[in-house]
Amino acid sequence: MWQSIEDEIKSATGDSFKILTTDVVLGGDINQAYKISDGCTQYFVKINDADHMSHFEAEAYALKQIKSAQQISCPDVIAQGKTHEHSYLVLNYIPLSPGNEKNWYQLGQKLALLHKNVQHGKYGWQSDNYIGDTLQPNAWSKNWRTFFAEQRIGWQLQLLHEKSIKLGDIDHITSVCHDALGHHATEPCLVHGDLWHGNLGFTDSEAVIFDPACYYGDREVDIAMTELFGYLPQDFYQGYQDFYPIKAGFEQRKIIYNFYHVLNHANLFGGVYIEQAKALLSRVMTLSIH
Repeated sequence: MWQSIEDEIKSATGDSFKILTTDVVLGGDINQAYKISDGCTQYFVKINDADHMSHFEAEAYALKQIKSAQQISCPDVIAQGKTHEHSYLVLNYIPLSPGNEKNWYQLGQKLALLHKNVQHGKYGWQSDNYIGDTLQPNAWSKNWRTFFAEQRIGWQLQLLHEKSIKLGDIDHITSVCHDALGHHATEPCLVHGDLWHGNLGFTDSEAVIFDPACYYGDREVDIAMTELFGYLPQDFYQGYQDFYPIKAGFEQRKIIYNFYHVLNHANLFGGVYIEQAKALLSRVMTLSIH
């Protein structure tokens, strides 16, 4: 496998590269991760089973789309490939730091600038991709509330149902989510799709986002998720608000948007997340239309 990775790096960069060190990088739940080096150049490598290749292809495509938007930094895709037993994705290695007030404010600014590009016109993505290890459907739609209710909430509820975890009538729940988003005027922009504290960081000079689950959607899904597992520093939200203020009604809409991620965690991990999904569902079902 390592020989294959060496060969792919050489082919992609045109430079010689011989792996001298392979250091395990901790933190992910799905892939094995390593920092590899030839003593001079370093790369970040994700490794999984061979049948995981479609996940890496989807991630590489999303990173390239973020990169091409030229608003916020993300890792460069160096190479990808697979052997008989493994698949892998090679990115440039980026040392990260916690960040200061200025860094967080600039992250808010840059995310706002990414979200301000609303020229695409439809909600969805060029193909289905993944949220964590769960397939994320992305069929194109001109209607945001239909897209999110059916391809986000309804999809996750159906996956739970197939595991004999029934939270309620799927059609009714998706209908409530659909109606609660009814009067929200939005335009499709490129969203990270899985934006929480663990998927961002800072270099000495700029903010970096990674591990995306991109699609064209309502910008508020990114802001909502930054609040799901503990708020980011206030400077981030101030930076975003100063450049692209959030519309009234967000406090209700974010309940629906984060319901998707809680459902996904229930599908991936079960246990306490199933109870969290039930608790959040009770809030979803009492929402008024905004």
